[in-house]
Amino acid sequence: MAGTLCIIRYINLFVINTKISLFMEGTYTKKVLKRVAAIDLGTNSFHAVIVDIYSDGSFYIIDKLKEMVLLAEKGVGNRLSEDAMNRAVDALKKIKTLSEHQGAEQILSYATSAIREAQNGGELIQRVIDEVGIKITAIPGRVEAELIGLAVQHGVQMPPKPSLIMDIGGGSVEFILADKDKFYHVSSKKLGVARMAAVFVDHDPISNDEIKKLKQHYNVNLADVAQAFAIHRGSILIGSSGTMENIGLMISHRQKRPPNLSINELKFSAKDFFAFYDDVIKMNFEERAKLVGLDEKRNNLLPAGLVLVHYVLKTFGIKEVKLSAQALREGIILMYLKQELDDLREIEFFDDPRRRSVMELVHKCDWHERHSRHVAALALQIFNAFASELQLTPVDRELLEYAAFMHDIGYYISHRKHHKHALYLIRNADLRGFDENEIEIMANVARYHRRSIPKARHPQYQSLNKADKERVKKLSGILRIADGLDRSHYQNVREMKIEKGKKTVAIRIVTEADPQLEIWGAMRKNLLFEQITKRKLVIEEVKTPETVVT
Repeated sequence: MAGTLCIIRYINLFVINTKISLFMEGTYTKKVLKRVAAIDLGTNSFHAVIVDIYSDGSFYIIDKLKEMVLLAEKGVGNRLSEDAMNRAVDALKKIKTLSEHQGAEQILSYATSAIREAQNGGELIQRVIDEVGIKITAIPGRVEAELIGLAVQHGVQMPPKPSLIMDIGGGSVEFILADKDKFYHVSSKKLGVARMAAVFVDHDPISNDEIKKLKQHYNVNLADVAQAFAIHRGSILIGSSGTMENIGLMISHRQKRPPNLSINELKFSAKDFFAFYDDVIKMNFEERAKLVGLDEKRNNLLPAGLVLVHYVLKTFGIKEVKLSAQALREGIILMYLKQELDDLREIEFFDDPRRRSVMELVHKCDWHERHSRHVAALALQIFNAFASELQLTPVDRELLEYAAFMHDIGYYISHRKHHKHALYLIRNADLRGFDENEIEIMANVARYHRRSIPKARHPQYQSLNKADKERVKKLSGILRIADGLDRSHYQNVREMKIEKGKKTVAIRIVTEADPQLEIWGAMRKNLLFEQITKRKLVIEEVKTPETVVT
């Protein structure tokens, strides 16, 4: 978490140093480095923002778009329905069209709990790649909370004392206790309004018994948040995202003072909310539909959200609420901005020409660094377990690591068929320190990290000699499993243990968040691994006391 928390401080320091340097040279101008789009794929809605990133470390919003999709119509954690998946694909097509019309060079797409936990979340991610050409990164709740906290720190005037930031989504609620400089508590709870409505609310209007059960559930699940708040006590709740925005707008309209330009910094007192709550919690669907400021597609979910806000304000003794217009999507931009500023520095010097040339190539191709390094680490762990029986050498290990670093660089050309683009880029990159055979092996291993396994009809594979074909099969089989184990692209697998039996290979994983996406990602690419090891692959989650539950 420390790396993420220093982003704003890092950016501010970079901005100051850059401005001083350019000012002294008499050449200070703010240049656009890149135009990018960031998409927050929430449980209820998809939010997109298109921004220009400037050379001084700032960004400017060009356009926004929100699409209601209601992914969790059957409850969070269940299978996504065909209709929900179609709505998601259609929404992303609209967002991509807008992004292209606005000239966005890159689309950053982050998914939260509804996709992360769904049994077929991986299928939706693959559909979006195939039909829309957007790569979705499924992030764990902790990271979602950190990015939201960064966005709020960036966009809201933070009081001197710590404030409680609460982002109410459909599947989860993020809690961040922060001041303008640091975080004191970060957590993500499976208390989203769609999830709570599906589990606890069967009556309309919501019954007193259902309200009681909801509050009891919140009391059990928010104990750590309450403890942190008691230690770092503040008086303000900062709300972000749809449910909090709707509540703020409804209270403003009720008081005949709706915002003209922006909801950012919109304030209301706890007393205002309690009066509003007492009236609205008794309403049924038709009565709530008449409330000005309520999004019609949030109508069914409003009662669960109202009970949560009531519980937090009452239990924590918070007196004032204000809204942040910035949330996860702006946090995505801030994270990306930090990475872009890092790339302005010189590439780390390596004495080894092989490693140096590989690193130069991946940086030129805007590599997915954290994913690629994580996949490489997983692949090498699998390699170490099987090197002896597969008769693999230290050179094979080195080539596997570099192939893992480079396996996704084809995204630089296109999302579709990026494995084939990786093959082309590696073969034509003039990598130094490698002989031609080694380059062909790395290129083929990267090519086979997804989709088809090696076949005689593939010309680059067919041109290899028999021994190198076997090397490609063995290394590709390993890489495919490692890549699948980071299907979310957010390093969810924290530990991995490999147990080899006579007929099976069991890979037991400890994950930070729900493991379904990683297990699905690896098992759908198990064929080649099972061929080279002559064993059936089994992947299981291991529960430990240290496992983070979000």
